[in-house]
Amino acid sequence: MKPLTTHEEFCLKNAAHFVAARGRTPTTRTREQFATLPEAQAFGATIGDGRTMIYAVTTLGHSAHITNA
Repeated sequence: MKPLTTHEEFCLKNAAHFVAARGRTPTTRTREQFATLPEAQAFGATIGDGRTMIYAVTTLGHSAHITNA
């Protein structure tokens, strides 16, 4: 995993859930919500191309890209 910025660390520590997003444009983008980071990463691993973007989302709606899976 890449070094995290202060904002990314905050979102990761205070995450209410994680989102795995795929797709370049809003019309083709899909999102799946997961309770934990490992669950979101496992979902991305099932596709296997390393392009699933994993975001941490706080209860206040702040989000940050954490990693790709």
